[in-house]
Amino acid sequence: LCCDFHVGVSLQLLARLEARRCLKDIEPQLFADDGGPDRGEVVEVYGPEGTGKTELLYHLLCRCVLPEAAGGLEVDVVFVDTDYSLDVFRLASVLDSRLSAVLRSCLSRLLVVRCSSSSELLLTLHFLETTLSSRPKAALLLIDSISAFYWSDRSEGGASVAKQEEKLSRCSELLGRLLRDYRITIFATCHPIRRTSSGPPSSSSEADRSHLCRAWQRLVTHRLVCSKQEAEHNPANGDQGSGEQRNRQVFTVHCSSWTGTKGSRVSSFRVTDGGVEFVWTHRPPPGLSVVL
Repeated sequence: LCCDFHVGVSLQLLARLEARRCLKDIEPQLFADDGGPDRGEVVEVYGPEGTGKTELLYHLLCRCVLPEAAGGLEVDVVFVDTDYSLDVFRLASVLDSRLSAVLRSCLSRLLVVRCSSSSELLLTLHFLETTLSSRPKAALLLIDSISAFYWSDRSEGGASVAKQEEKLSRCSELLGRLLRDYRITIFATCHPIRRTSSGPPSSSSEADRSHLCRAWQRLVTHRLVCSKQEAEHNPANGDQGSGEQRNRQVFTVHCSSWTGTKGSRVSSFRVTDGGVEFVWTHRPPPGLSVVL
C-alpha cells in the first residue's frame, strides 16, 4: 500500500509538470530560431535604467496571460516586484489595447507579490512552492529586479563577500529548486552596478556583467542586453511617417543563448500606448555572434 501511495504521488507530480507549458515561443522576435527559453531555464534582461526592461516584461506578461484565440499563450504568471515598478494601470492599458473584452480574465491569471528586502524575497520564494504546486498552469516567473537589493546586501554583509552574497545565493538556490521541481521559465531584470552609456553594449560594460553572485550566474541560460537609441538611426524607419514618429525613442535588445541553437539576435522596439512594438530584427550570419 505504501509503495502504491508513493507511485500515485509521483504520477500526480509528473502530470502537473507535463501540464506546465513550454515557453520557447514566448516571443520569436527576441530569440534566434528555436532558441527561446525552455522549461527550467532563466533569461536575464540586463541594461541601465530607462532602456525598456520593464516594458519588455509587460509585453511578455501580456503574451502569456492573453488567451490563445487572441495570439496569447494562456498561462499563469507570477510577477515579483522588488523595485515597486509594476504599474497596474499601464499593464491594464497594454492589455486593453490588445483585447479589452478579456481584460478581467487576463488579470485573473496574474499574481503580484511585492518585496522590499532580500529577506522578503526569500520568504516569497518559499511561498511560491505552495503557489506553483496549486497552480499547474503557472509557467512564467518575472522578477523586476533581481539586483534590487545588491547595495543593501553589500552594506549588511560588511567586509565579507560571502555574507554580502549570502541572501541572493539562497534566493538563487530556491529559484533553482523551483526550476527543477516545477519546470517554470524565469525572466529577471538586472541593473548595472554603475551608470553606463545608453548606446550599444561595449567592452566598457563588461565589468558590470557578472557582478551578481555565482549561484545566480549559473542559473542564467539566455541574456537580453538592453540599450536605447534614437529612432532616426533605425534603418527600418526610412522617411515615412511624421517627424514626431521618426524621433520616437527606440530600444535595442542583444540576445545571446547558451542552450539549444546557441544563436544570437539583435532586435529593436518602440514603446507605444499598446506596449512594445518591434521595429526590426537582425540575425547575425552563421558563425558570427553578438559579443556581449
